[in-house]
Amino acid sequence: MALVKWDAWREMEDFFDRYMKSFGALRGGGTHEPIAAGDWSPRVDIAETDGEFVVKAEIPEVRKEDVRVTVDKGVLTLQGERKQEKEEKGKKFHRVERYYGTFSRSFSLPENVDESRVTASFKDGMLTVQLPKSGEPKPKAIDVKVE
Repeated sequence: MALVKWDAWREMEDFFDRYMKSFGALRGGGTHEPIAAGDWSPRVDIAETDGEFVVKAEIPEVRKEDVRVTVDKGVLTLQGERKQEKEEKGKKFHRVERYYGTFSRSFSLPENVDESRVTASFKDGMLTVQLPKSGEPKPKAIDVKVE
């Protein structure tokens, strides 16, 4: 059995998530209005290597045709829609915890991203966006003569 360092903040986040789900995923701000369709967003991982940034977004049960990736003026935007299953006769749901509807996530990009070479792929519910780095300008030394 491996020892794992206890993270109080993560414990609080997990507790808060479980608490909110027990009330039907209420919206913040003290209102008792359930979350509406379109109030969800996929979880992402953002990693960096020497040559690029990689954004991976989990969007299971979303068709490739329903996903849109754009880069404009230093902002990466992921948009799409997860369609809700149509109710079938003779089938009743006892619990529905997955979110449905449209989603949109935007990320500000660092200045060293080459927007013209951004690529995206989608496989098995995972959207992977590769953001190649541009050649960073090297500082230019200037000789200053002091008089």
